[in-house]
Amino acid sequence: MLAMAETSESSKQRLRLRVRGVVQGVGFRPFVFNLARACELTGLVGNDSNGVFIEVEGTPKHLQRFQQALKENPPPLSHILSIKAEAIAPRNDKDFVIVASKTEANANTLISPDICVCEDCLRELFDPTNRRYRYPFINCTNCGPRFTITKDIPYDRPQTTMAGFQMCAECLREYDDPTNRRFHAQPNACAECGPQVQFVGAEAEQKNPIAQTQASLCAGNIVAIKGIGGFHLACDAYNDSALQTLRERKGRVDKPFAVMVRDVETALRFVEIDEAEKLLLTSKERPIVLLKKKPSNLSALIAPGNEYLGVMLPYSPLHYLLLDSKLDALVMTSGNYSNEPIIKDNDEALQNLATLADAFLLHNRDIHVQCDDSVLRVFEGHELPIRRSRGYAPFPVRLPFSLPSVLAVGGELKSTFCLVKDDYAFMSQHLGDMENLETLQAFEKSLQQMQAIFRVTPEIIAADNHPRYLSSQWAHNHRGARQLIGVQHHHAHIAAVLAENQWNGDALVIGFSFDGTGYGTDGAIWGGEVLLADYSTFQRVAHLRYAPLPGGDASIKRPYRTALAYLWQAGIAWDEVLPSVAACPANERKILQQQLEKNLNTAQTSSMGRLFDAVAALAGVRQTVTYEAQAAIEFEAMMDTRVADAYTFALCEGEPLQIDFAALLRAVVADVQAQVPVPTIAAKFHNAVANLICDVALHFRAKFNLQQVALSGGVFQNVTLLQTAKAKLLAEHFTVFTHKLVPPNDGGLALGQAVIAGKLSSEN
Repeated sequence: MLAMAETSESSKQRLRLRVRGVVQGVGFRPFVFNLARACELTGLVGNDSNGVFIEVEGTPKHLQRFQQALKENPPPLSHILSIKAEAIAPRNDKDFVIVASKTEANANTLISPDICVCEDCLRELFDPTNRRYRYPFINCTNCGPRFTITKDIPYDRPQTTMAGFQMCAECLREYDDPTNRRFHAQPNACAECGPQVQFVGAEAEQKNPIAQTQASLCAGNIVAIKGIGGFHLACDAYNDSALQTLRERKGRVDKPFAVMVRDVETALRFVEIDEAEKLLLTSKERPIVLLKKKPSNLSALIAPGNEYLGVMLPYSPLHYLLLDSKLDALVMTSGNYSNEPIIKDNDEALQNLATLADAFLLHNRDIHVQCDDSVLRVFEGHELPIRRSRGYAPFPVRLPFSLPSVLAVGGELKSTFCLVKDDYAFMSQHLGDMENLETLQAFEKSLQQMQAIFRVTPEIIAADNHPRYLSSQWAHNHRGARQLIGVQHHHAHIAAVLAENQWNGDALVIGFSFDGTGYGTDGAIWGGEVLLADYSTFQRVAHLRYAPLPGGDASIKRPYRTALAYLWQAGIAWDEVLPSVAACPANERKILQQQLEKNLNTAQTSSMGRLFDAVAALAGVRQTVTYEAQAAIEFEAMMDTRVADAYTFALCEGEPLQIDFAALLRAVVADVQAQVPVPTIAAKFHNAVANLICDVALHFRAKFNLQQVALSGGVFQNVTLLQTAKAKLLAEHFTVFTHKLVPPNDGGLALGQAVIAGKLSSEN
C-alpha cells in the first residue's frame, strides 16, 4: 500500500500522488475525478508533461480505498508504470476539481497508441436515436486516435490536429461533464462540429460518401481510403479482376495483401483461429494477424503461394460503416508505392495515388504522423511481431537499466528508429524501407514529433556500420557535436532480444543471429552468425561457411543463381535435372561460371537467409522472387511436419567455427534427383537448421559454460524453425530468449543499436 501519514481514522490527511505511464488521452483525469468523489475526497487532478498529478484529502480509510482502486481498476486504455505518493499538509478544500494542464520543458509522459473504437461508441454508431448515428469519427476517452494526431504534450486539444475544430454546445457540454464518457476527450466531435468525409469519384448518384464508396467497391473499383494512420488501397476481396488490377498498378506481383473482415465469424470462414489468435485479433490494438488459411471463396490473388492470410478486424468507425453492407471482406493494403511510407495527406494522395486508385474517400482530420498497420503472428500463445506500428507505437520497451539519451536510426529495410530516455526505449512506428527520400522525410517528421512529446535530446547517435545505408549516412550528417557509435548489425539483433527480455547483462549469451543481409566487420555479407555477446561486446565464434553471391541483388531476386553459386562452392556439378539449373538459361550459366571462377562482381556471404533461398530453389519451390524472403516463406509452407529426418551440417574446428553446408547440399541434390517430395525435403532442411542451433549451443556451453541462448534475425520469423529449435534447446535445459515485443527482423534493430550505444557510452 502507498505511503500515508500516521494519524487517527477520524482526522483528515492529504496526499500528493504522481502517476506515470500511459495516463493522458485515456480518460484518466475524469476517472480520478469520479473516483475521488465516490471516495468522499477533495483535492485536484491535472496533466503535466510528466504524467498525471493528484492531490486528495480525506480520512485515512477513504484515502486507502482511493489508492487501491487507482492501482487495481484504472481506465481500460491506461497503463500505469508507477505511482508515487507523499503526505502533505491538508488544505481543507471544499470540492474535487480538474485543474488546467501544465507544460514542463524537460519532463515527459507516455502517449497512448491509436486504438480501436470501443463497444460503447460502436453501439451509438448504429443507434438511430443517437445524435452520432453513423458518424465516422465517433470516439470517447476510451477509444480513438491518439499518437497520430498528437503534436506535443501535455495531451490537450490545442496540441493535436483537432485544434481547428471548435466543439458545438452539445459536445462542449459532454466535454465539461465529469459524469460523461467524453469528459475531457480531446478528439470529441459530432457531425455538427467535427471532421467530415468526402468521396471523390464517379458514383455521384449515391446519397453520401460512405454509400458512394461502397458502390464503387462493389463495382470492382480500387478506392483509396483515408484512415487513422494513413491511406489504404481497398477493393472487394472476392473480386479476382479487382485484385489483378491492384497488383498490376502497384507492381506487386505476389506479395500478400491484408484483408479486413466484418467480424470474427466472417474470418472463421477463411482462416483457422485458436483462442490466442482470437484474443489478438479482437484486441484494442487491432493488428493484422497472420492466420492459417482454409479453402474459401476469397480471391486466390490475395496471398498466392502462402499458407497464411493476414486478417484484421475493423478498428475505426469508418471501417465499421463500410463493412455494414453486402461487403464483408475488403483487401486493405497500404496506400503507397512499394517500400515507401504510407501516404497520410489528402493532396498527396490525390496526386500520388491517382494512378493506383479509381476513387478516394477522404476526410479533413489531419494525420500528424503516418502509422501503418501492425502485423503479428502468434507463437506458443504469445505475440511475435512482424511489423510493430499502429496500436503499439510509441509505447516503450522498458529496459532493465537506465541509459544516457540515445537516438538509434535503425537499418535500411523495415525502417524504425529508437529513442532512449532513462530506462525507456521508445520505438517508432514502421516507416518503410530507408532507400528513398520519402522514407527519410517520414523518418525526420516522426523523429521531430517523438523528440517533442518525450522531451528527448539525444546525446548519442547509433547507426549500422554499413557505410551505404541511408540511415547511417543521415546519422553521420546530423551528428553535430554528439557522439556517433557504429553498431554491428547482428550484434544489434542479439542486443534487441536481450533488452526486451529484461536481460541484465551480467554474463555472455550464445546468440544466433540468422538473417538475409548484414554488414560484417570484414566487409562481407553476414547472416548466419553465432556470437558470444552481451550489450557492449561480441565475439563471432561460429558462422555459416562463406559462399559467393554473384551480382549481389541479382542473385537475391533470382534464387536459382544463388543455388548454382552454392553448388559451385560445394563442388557439386550443375545437373540439368535440378530445377535451379534448368531455370538458368545456358548463356547466363556461362557468364555465371566465369563470374564465380574469376570472382567478378561477386560478394561473399555467410547468410542463412540465402541458404534457405538456395535450398528452396534446388527443391523446385521458387526460382525467382518478387518480395523479400518469398522463397523461404513458401518453402516453410510446404514442409511436412510429420517428417523427423534431417540433413546434416558439418562443423569444422577453427576460430571461428565454420558451419559447412556442402554435405547438406549433396544430400538435397540426391533427394531432388530421386524425386523425393518437396515437403519432405523442406522438413529435412528445417530440422537440420534446428539441430544445428542446438548442436552449436551445446558445443559452446561445454567450452564456455554458458546457459543462455538468444534467437534473433529475420530467419526467426519462420515459426516452424523457431518452435523446433526452441524445443530442442529447452530439452537441453538452456534458457532461451525469443522476441515478443519487437520484430526479430530489422524492424527491431534500432532497439539493439540503442542499448549497445548507451552501454558503450556509459562504460567509457
